[in-house]
Amino acid sequence: MNSTPDLSSAAWRTSSYSNGDGGSCVEVADNVPGFVPVRDSKLADSPVLALRTTSWAAFVQSIKQ
Repeated sequence: MNSTPDLSSAAWRTSSYSNGDGGSCVEVADNVPGFVPVRDSKLADSPVLALRTTSWAAFVQSIKQ
């Protein structure tokens, strides 16, 4: 599997916890095979943290617990 995902067609969505007031929010892209890219919603050109889907799933599970 490629270690650098192609983000050219990433479909970004803002966190459901964002209230649109310009606070600390993140965006994720769900359509990048093998990865869940994460970025700052206020800075679309900011660096992207590309987590493998297995790591993202473990992160989400730990938050739910």
